Amino acid sequence: MLTDDALSFLREYHLATLSTVGRRGRIHAVPVGFTYEDGVVRIIGSRGTQKFVNAERSGRAAVCSVDGARWISFEGPARVTDDPEAVAHAVELYAARYRQPRVNPERVVLEMTVERVLGSQPFRA
Repeated sequence: MLTDDALSFLREYHLATLSTVGRRGRIHAVPVGFTYEDGVVRIIGSRGTQKFVNAERSGRAAVCSVDGARWISFEGPARVTDDPEAVAHAVELYAARYRQPRVNPERVVLEMTVERVLGSQPFRA
């Protein structure tokens, strides 16, 4: 599904935009750090923030990351969990790509199963 160039891009430090659908059907887009592993995109954050509330309500999300002419976008069903093992794994992945996040007792993880991938030509298999 992803080329070696795409997988390399996903290991580099790039932020993204998470898009979810809000209560009134409007798009809610916010900057995030994210990780990709085995067909799952993960985003960590605080319980109760709008991005996670929206994802829980609609069950869907999209993430798009861009660096000049290189870009990749993921779309799929999303769930939010506070399972300690899932959160710890997401934090470990985040720390490897970005930096160790601050301690956050309200941390949850959005896990999006990738159904659709769009991207610049070198990222398409």
